[in-house]
Amino acid sequence: MFKKFLICLAVVFAFNTQAAEPAVDLKDPYKMVRKVSDNTFARITNNQPLIEKDKEYLRTIVEEELMPYIDYKYAALRVLGNHVSKVRAIEDKEEKAKAIKELQRFIDVFQKYLIATYAGVFTQYTNQSVEFAPAQPFKGQDVVVVKTKIVEPGKPDIKIDFKVREDRDGNWRAYDMIAEGISLLDAKQSEMQGILRQQGIEYVSDLLEQKSQLPVQFRGEGGDE
Repeated sequence: MFKKFLICLAVVFAFNTQAAEPAVDLKDPYKMVRKVSDNTFARITNNQPLIEKDKEYLRTIVEEELMPYIDYKYAALRVLGNHVSKVRAIEDKEEKAKAIKELQRFIDVFQKYLIATYAGVFTQYTNQSVEFAPAQPFKGQDVVVVKTKIVEPGKPDIKIDFKVREDRDGNWRAYDMIAEGISLLDAKQSEMQGILRQQGIEYVSDLLEQKSQLPVQFRGEGGDE
């Protein structure tokens, strides 16, 4: 399930083959999504010889072109769900400091895991195209849904909604994606809750770190989720 979401995310953030300018307007969620799409795919296109020689370079592209516009910290905490509330409720200072350190490690590992997974997904990009719904007024809102549709000849259209949130500095970044009505964060949270309860956050962080260190490749629906 998680892999399907990332495939869709990679397609949307890499759909345009036109030359891209580096500037990204973080003050407009709609312009941000479009510009990141342009910049990411332009970088991939221009570096194809290097990528063909070493797919690990895709990690660098993802880290530099895509991740600055993904609110992975907020997403990671959302994935942990009520575990974060439990940490906040801890009264013992030493115990709380230890728990906060574990949270920080999970956030760092979650970012690396996303980078590795996005890099693998980008190895599979072909000629899909994306249609964006018209931008809507967003003044006064702190969460905006950017609606898109992935179009590929001979296959059904895939409806994708990106949730983009405004931070305290007034900058917008994506934090969740809803594919055909299913939330990426909700799906990943459901997957992790049982492991968190049984094995703890350190085990989950170790698991994600191991996955993030695997060589860059697309592992399909039966592989790395």
